[in-house]
Amino acid sequence: MITVFLADDDARFRAAYRKLLDRTEGFRVAGEAGDGLAAVRLVGALNPAVALLDVQMPGASGLEAAREILATTATRVIMLTTFDLDEYVQEALGLGASGFLLKNAAPVEVLHAVRTVHAGHAMLAPEVTARLLHQFAPPRRPTGRHAFADAVLSAREVEVARLVARGRSNQQIAEELFLSIETVRTYLRRMFAKLDVRDRTQLAVLTYEAGLLYKPR
Repeated sequence: MITVFLADDDARFRAAYRKLLDRTEGFRVAGEAGDGLAAVRLVGALNPAVALLDVQMPGASGLEAAREILATTATRVIMLTTFDLDEYVQEALGLGASGFLLKNAAPVEVLHAVRTVHAGHAMLAPEVTARLLHQFAPPRRPTGRHAFADAVLSAREVEVARLVARGRSNQQIAEELFLSIETVRTYLRRMFAKLDVRDRTQLAVLTYEAGLLYKPR
């Protein structure tokens, strides 16, 4: 049973998500809140497996709530956003959020995202990932010592990391690099260990920050 906490200041939105989750086998809504401060308090008390946090809430924003929840609990966080709030999502990923959903996501996407994050993976909407990584600045070149240099990644591992940062799925990476799915998973496990990251989201952020989104010309 996957326990889920809902935090959004729109009661109708919470009701719709509660109905979806409670009516789907394998899910249970552990609680809900209409502001960030209540979300932090209740998540700490209820210890749900996954928390869905709206980026903008009264009292404390979703980002503030995510920072506290990720620092003090084992709950995994998915941020809820719209295209108009992309800049906040980048910060959330840096805090350690496991991904994000668009607020107009289809029910099947919501369920898939919660299952994916609960399993320890990241949930990055491919069509939004590329936009996030491109919109703020051109690819940066690493300066000084960086986690990628310290980790001594192979050329193939860097290629896989680059495709993860572009929002590719394991299947798409396998097809593009002519690898098996299991080989892609093996590369990811090795990179998670080398870079001391817990999921694809953090790997994507590090890849972007290292200036590795594109191959050097």
